Amino acid sequence: MSPEQQRVHDLIVSGPRGELRGPFAAWLVNPDFAERAQTLGEYCRFKTTLSKDLAEIAICVTGAHYKSEFEWWAHAGFARDAGVSDAILDAIRTGADPDFTDLKQQTVYRTAIALNRRHRLSDEEFATAKQHLGEDGLVDVIGLCGYYALVSLTLNTYQMPTPDGSTAFS
Repeated sequence: MSPEQQRVHDLIVSGPRGELRGPFAAWLVNPDFAERAQTLGEYCRFKTTLSKDLAEIAICVTGAHYKSEFEWWAHAGFARDAGVSDAILDAIRTGADPDFTDLKQQTVYRTAIALNRRHRLSDEEFATAKQHLGEDGLVDVIGLCGYYALVSLTLNTYQMPTPDGSTAFS
């Protein structure tokens, strides 16, 4: 690694991730990009205004949209740890409509689906998201979908396999 790549590598592994996985090895080819992307990712993953279950639903919807095996492998586990049911995760993975009992989870799901599929919200979807998530929460869902689209595209481009060889979409 160049000195700049080593500096960014050390920054990533000394932060809340504790290791260099997923898209970061690919991004280190361009250390300036890697540093900026990991900073946004640190906010999205560890500092969002949304509760962990809500953030992971947005991430999983995005990972499933892009059929990103590594992304799904990592974040379906984080979603389970945050209390998202296997039934909801299976529906997200297969493209079925999950049966939500929590209105905020449903709102995040519908918002993330609209953003990933249509790249925008209708006026009604915007108003619903703002009402149930607050404006900060809405901005965070948008940011999560955008950042994890970048992550998923990177993982797919570099054909990053899951550590255990499992597949969710193949």
